[in-house]
Amino acid sequence: MSTQEQLTADLKAAMKNGDTVTKDTIRMIKAAIQNATIAAKGITLDDDGVSEVLAKMAKQYRDSITTYKDANREDLVASEENELEVLMRYVPEQMSADEVRAIVTTVIAEVAATSLGDKGKVMSKLMPQVRGKADGSVVNTIVTETLSSLTS
Repeated sequence: MSTQEQLTADLKAAMKNGDTVTKDTIRMIKAAIQNATIAAKGITLDDDGVSEVLAKMAKQYRDSITTYKDANREDLVASEENELEVLMRYVPEQMSADEVRAIVTTVIAEVAATSLGDKGKVMSKLMPQVRGKADGSVVNTIVTETLSSLTS
């Protein structure tokens, strides 16, 4: 069953069970997928495309949670955390830091990167391999650390 089919089935179940948080969150997910489809000029998204949308939404939720915590808005933090929990049911399992580090090392060797100045080459080759599977900020940190260690 594709992610979109699973979302539809779970939406029906949430509506039957009166689970407002799940229902509303799935509706937001479906709307984001629809917006991405429109942006792609009507091309239906496959599971990889849906995964990218979900990963982007998860990042937005995490950023919102951090902002609300900084503003001492615990009511909004709780709401966002509940919605993020529902969203994470559909996000593919994320790669561990060690898995990302292994891919980074391989890509650095492939592009013959020798310094932090080669970060752009590394990232452009690396991101298509880890998109939707790893958090971009984690990838960025690992690439920076690895390239910095090459020059020291």
